[in-house]
Amino acid sequence: MNISQVAEKTGLTSKTIRFYEEKGLITPPNRSLNGYRTYNPRNIEELTLLRQARLVGFTLEECKELLALFHNSDRRSSDVKARTLEKVSDIDRHIHELTQMRERLMALVALCPGDDGADCPIMDSFTGCCQHAKK
Repeated sequence: MNISQVAEKTGLTSKTIRFYEEKGLITPPNRSLNGYRTYNPRNIEELTLLRQARLVGFTLEECKELLALFHNSDRRSSDVKARTLEKVSDIDRHIHELTQMRERLMALVALCPGDDGADCPIMDSFTGCCQHAKK
């Protein structure tokens, strides 16, 4: 299979496939006599794993670990599960942080009159000063 066929099959762009190859994430594809890459089913599996793992938030480094587990015939599903649960924990932490940011912003929005005046509690909060104290 050539790179455009692999791109279509995996849902990745040719540029992304080359990037993953450059980073050493996938097994290097074979090269034909004219220098074109030819991909085999194993490459397709690796690229599909990368795409799916990236879609659920795994970093490139974490994907590298998942690929190592994929290639390890002695892997234990408990190792894969543990890495996945670590990712879920990371996502939960990010959700908590984002929720706190949203609540802070909404509290500031509630304080702002949103009128034609220059006084703005949002700006006051961001700059750490209080316009009202200057008057």
